[in-house]
Amino acid sequence: MKTVYAHHPDDVKNYTTEKLREQFMMEKVFAGDSIELTYSHVDRIIYGGAMPVEKALTMDAGQELAAEYFLERREMGVINVGGDGKVTLDGKEYDINARDGLYIGKGTKDIVFSSNNPEKPAKFYINSCPAHHSYPTVKVGLDNAIARPLGADESMNKRTIYQFIHPDVLESCQLSMGMTMLEQGSGWNTMPCHTHERRMEVYFYFDMEEDTRVFHMMGQPQETRHILMANEQAVLSPSWSIHAGAGTNNYTFIWGMCGENIDFDDMQFVDMKDLR
Repeated sequence: MKTVYAHHPDDVKNYTTEKLREQFMMEKVFAGDSIELTYSHVDRIIYGGAMPVEKALTMDAGQELAAEYFLERREMGVINVGGDGKVTLDGKEYDINARDGLYIGKGTKDIVFSSNNPEKPAKFYINSCPAHHSYPTVKVGLDNAIARPLGADESMNKRTIYQFIHPDVLESCQLSMGMTMLEQGSGWNTMPCHTHERRMEVYFYFDMEEDTRVFHMMGQPQETRHILMANEQAVLSPSWSIHAGAGTNNYTFIWGMCGENIDFDDMQFVDMKDLR
């Protein structure tokens, strides 16, 4: 598990491209028969991916958590972006197929990821954050998520936001999670942009062709930077940073948030004229 620390925005102004990528980007989220995770000191989020191919994968706490098991003091969200698979929680199996989500409550001890077909392995994208209460585990399919169509063709941002882990869908402590799908011909997300003073966010970009990229915008509104993202890569956004993207083609991304509250619309919007 890679560990990254909090960053002061005045320091980030001086980062090179290489250092921005090293500190904010998770370049390899999925590796065959492996669980790849990043632990950030920004609101203590853990994010990454589990990709079982030839064997099932068990989630261990590791020395980073100093816990008996991974969700002893945490909750977790999972969305499958690969082939059909299963998540087994304390012996109970959940079929988690492509685009299915799963909220896993604090106190769940045994977490096992598996694929139905090694030739089309599941890819379980994971977000986890500290939790103060145990809420029930809930499976959320794409048809159970709240769908919010937004944008327009003329602004190149026609998209649908699917809210998987959201107060109107299920109870969680501080984790919010969902997926945004851009339509063909659209490339912009989260623009006009905003910051989240009371929580952080991680974006995971996927459904991208090999020769396409997303220019992920970050930084303070008056000190913007960008990180070039390829398929199945994740990027961290602290509370002081904008988080928006422009792609060379349409794409899909999963967003995950944790922090002070779970009010989805608690945002500090930035006027386009104030961006630098």
